Amino acid sequence: MSAEARLREEIAALARSMFERGLTGGSTGNISARTEDGGLLVSPTGTSFGRLDPARLSRFDAAGRLIGGDKPTKEMPLHSAFYETRSTAGAVVHLHSCHAVAWSLMPDADADDFLPPLTPYAIMKLGKVKLLPFFVPGDPAMGEAVRGLAGKRSAVMLANHGPVVAGKDVEAACNAIEELEDTARLAILMRGIPARRLTEAQVARVVTEFNVEWD
Repeated sequence: MSAEARLREEIAALARSMFERGLTGGSTGNISARTEDGGLLVSPTGTSFGRLDPARLSRFDAAGRLIGGDKPTKEMPLHSAFYETRSTAGAVVHLHSCHAVAWSLMPDADADDFLPPLTPYAIMKLGKVKLLPFFVPGDPAMGEAVRGLAGKRSAVMLANHGPVVAGKDVEAACNAIEELEDTARLAILMRGIPARRLTEAQVARVVTEFNVEWD
């Protein structure tokens, strides 16, 4: 099996796993990954994470031209913006995960540091998450908003919509976005309770110990 064939199978398997565990439903969410030749494999528009066909993934060449597969997701501006601004990005995942969306609706959600410091793992896998304002789905302005971050964030939360995470590869991106959803769920569960959050010193220690981007 070629490297690209393995990547196609991995994308479909990870997407199906997230769908089956309720992280995104229906035909929501999209996923992409870099190929060895600098191109991209992208989930097609209107497809379900539970039923992605590896052979029908949208295939782009290194110049950004669609050269095979079905029509890609309308959220391509989001994916392109991450690849263009983060040289380490090998994959991008976007979900409509329930708890992350719920936390984005809270009036006191911190736009610059979306996730409260409840555990070290979101810090380790995501760094600071930027909360972006609401955009109509598919609006190219979403990509411009990501470009405006100049590559400083690996994860953003689209208000009233869902999280988007870039990772070094497709497994890392999926693991990180699941950590984002888990932390948002914890935040919802603990809302109104005087929970013991990590202190600034504890956060700083995690950032230093694991060489986390923290800007």
